[in-house]
Amino acid sequence: MAKVLVLYYSTYGHLEIMADAVAEGAREAGADVVVKRVPETVPVEAAEQNHFKLDQQAPVATVDELKDYDAIIFGAPTRFGTVASQMRSFIDQTGGLWFTGGLVGKVGSVFTASATQHGGQESTILGFIPTLLHHGMVVVGLPYAFQGQMGVDEIKGGSPYGASTIADGDGSRMPSKIELDGARFQGKHVATIAGKLHG
Repeated sequence: MAKVLVLYYSTYGHLEIMADAVAEGAREAGADVVVKRVPETVPVEAAEQNHFKLDQQAPVATVDELKDYDAIIFGAPTRFGTVASQMRSFIDQTGGLWFTGGLVGKVGSVFTASATQHGGQESTILGFIPTLLHHGMVVVGLPYAFQGQMGVDEIKGGSPYGASTIADGDGSRMPSKIELDGARFQGKHVATIAGKLHG
């Protein structure tokens, strides 16, 4: 049984919802799944003033534990076309793991969210993939086998690089059914591949 970590950062709850869907998909594939989040770096007073979702239930991860998983599925919102600083700060602390090859051969995957349809979802995921490759991870995306990312019948996130959702400028739009389906598909796909590699 592959061990999968869904590691996310969520400001307003959108990525928390997506992370739970990713985890559901990974569990469908028979994986042992843990959902954790990275630490908040914004001062509590500023986070409260800006209505951050501070009641998230997932425990906070530590850098050292990353080596204990067969796959890590990272989720973080886009900030100016790249991953949010909270996730970047966490990842920038993984130098020791890089030095010892702690993540070499493990599966890595990414999902994201943005306020607008063209708000940097693809650039955020594509910009994060080099980090996974520097760690020697096997990169897995959201293949077109998930047909939900096809068509123009509705506004939706998702690309072959990874699942995503669109939150709208005021954060009022929650992940849609098709976006959550994409997240579940990605989780299942990653867990399936991790299981084959682990086995």
